[in-house]
Amino acid sequence: MQQKKIILASRSPRRVELLAQLGVQCEILPADIDESCLAGEDPAIYVQRLAKAKALAITATYADRGLPILAADTTVALGQEILGKPVDAADAMEMLSRLSGSVHWVHTAVAVSHNGEVRCLLNSTEVEMMQVPTEILQAYIASGEPMDKAGAYGIQGRAGAWISRIDGSYSGVMGLPLHETAQLLHAW
Repeated sequence: MQQKKIILASRSPRRVELLAQLGVQCEILPADIDESCLAGEDPAIYVQRLAKAKALAITATYADRGLPILAADTTVALGQEILGKPVDAADAMEMLSRLSGSVHWVHTAVAVSHNGEVRCLLNSTEVEMMQVPTEILQAYIASGEPMDKAGAYGIQGRAGAWISRIDGSYSGVMGLPLHETAQLLHAW
């Protein structure tokens, strides 16, 4: 990659860390968009729509800087149901109880806007979570760790011990699939 600096349309420290693995520095300018799901929207389509919307929202204001603008969105899906970030501890418990002992999908879309063009790639990873006892879930929620994460867990934190199998991208489950991100950035 020749371009070593981008604008990241996200507050996620995990995405900053993952970009650093690619040798990419970023200026953080989070996008403020409506993240509501449309009625009957497929989870994979949902994350692609949001990633593009975030990239375009920042492009509208900062395109004159000449830097690629990268945005991403991640969701956890149980079937066609989208599990976003929990609104409170009770919501986190409800999500984690449903994910416990399940196989679910984590969809992450990455969009890059540059020179008037937006490109987007999707990563979908199948994740199997062991059955987690209620008291362990309660302690995890009390730690505060799940509150800013889709599906109320982060594979890179304590909940990683509950993941018995993934079929796909570990970094995609973290929130930024490195393979797809590198492909998009390499184009510029």
